Amino acid sequence: MLNYYENPPTAGLPLKWRDWLPTQQSLPDSVSTQLNLSPLQVTCSGTAALIVALTTLAQQHPQRKTVIVPAYTCPLVALAIHHCGLQIQLCDLKPDSIDLDTAQLTTLLNEHVLAVIPTHLGGRVTDVGTVKQLAQPYQISVIEDAAQALGAEVGKHGDVILFSLAAGKGLTMYEGGLLTAADTQLRRSLQTTANRLLPLQLKWEALRTLELLGYTALYNPTGLHFAYGHGRRKALRQQQWIAAVGDDFDFAIPLHRVSRWRQNVAANALQRLPTFLYTLQQQAQQRIQQLQSITGVQVIIDQHGQGVWPFLMVLLPTGQHRDAVLNQLWASPLGVTRLFIHTLAQYDYLRPLVPAMAMPNAEDFAARMLTITNSPWLTDAQFSRIAEVIQNTVC
Repeated sequence: MLNYYENPPTAGLPLKWRDWLPTQQSLPDSVSTQLNLSPLQVTCSGTAALIVALTTLAQQHPQRKTVIVPAYTCPLVALAIHHCGLQIQLCDLKPDSIDLDTAQLTTLLNEHVLAVIPTHLGGRVTDVGTVKQLAQPYQISVIEDAAQALGAEVGKHGDVILFSLAAGKGLTMYEGGLLTAADTQLRRSLQTTANRLLPLQLKWEALRTLELLGYTALYNPTGLHFAYGHGRRKALRQQQWIAAVGDDFDFAIPLHRVSRWRQNVAANALQRLPTFLYTLQQQAQQRIQQLQSITGVQVIIDQHGQGVWPFLMVLLPTGQHRDAVLNQLWASPLGVTRLFIHTLAQYDYLRPLVPAMAMPNAEDFAARMLTITNSPWLTDAQFSRIAEVIQNTVC
């Protein structure tokens, strides 16, 4: 059976066929209540949510054209900013951290900046409070990118917060997003923008419904072997690292309305999310201790609030150590992989959009970090095998 077993790279919430039954529960209302957030609105993706947010803010402040983002984040963030006709400004990270380098950020803030987008990368909670304090004097908006952090303690400091409901990011409707703002008037403006930008597109919604059916059927260790493992290993054999992790995004971003049917599937599954996240947290704490006992290995943990644990982000002493571990584990079915292959400035296809500049801390982070799935399907024995490979490589 091991030959037909595949761990996912992230711990997504599996769907059950009964989730497809009708429900009177509203997805955005239920998530808002469960997570104690301002009223949410649904979008067709986390990227669409960011486009709605940026478009709304740009209409309110047409003289501001620059958006500051972490140098290491999802390429879709850059594509969304470009889609809105805005300019990207990179900010480095603090050493060995997902937090923005506040010293550099201070030099970048001015009256031309529309927004700063700190990222709760990999479910970890980044320091939004400090970013907000620095941005406030310039009346710069702070957008919390919580695409990978639904269920974390986030949304307390940002002007806008967004989540992704894409496959593998905890709760899912295959592709989807959630968006809100603390300010009532801004929230209404976001809804007005969404109504204008997200039309009814039956072809897109039919495709996403079929994909969600596929997720329901195949998001399990056996199904993932065929739906995910084959393509990933082919890309690795061809040394197509970007394709192997899915970083090769299209400039054309789908924008459409989400059907009540797909929302209902996620609303039904939402009832299982708190227990699922608690299970992942308990498992992560145990496995983090095991990894931290290895000399020279660092696991990225929370310092600014309680996060969620779709996977563990692990820093090896050098890029050579990281690559040596991946040479043994990346092609395995154990759920060891990389997050984003490069910093934003290092992707060839983003070069027309992203200014070329050195971001030493972010580049170092990208070069030394690998991820280990925190899926409940990864057994203790399998995790011990991963830890053993890491220990033998760095010691």
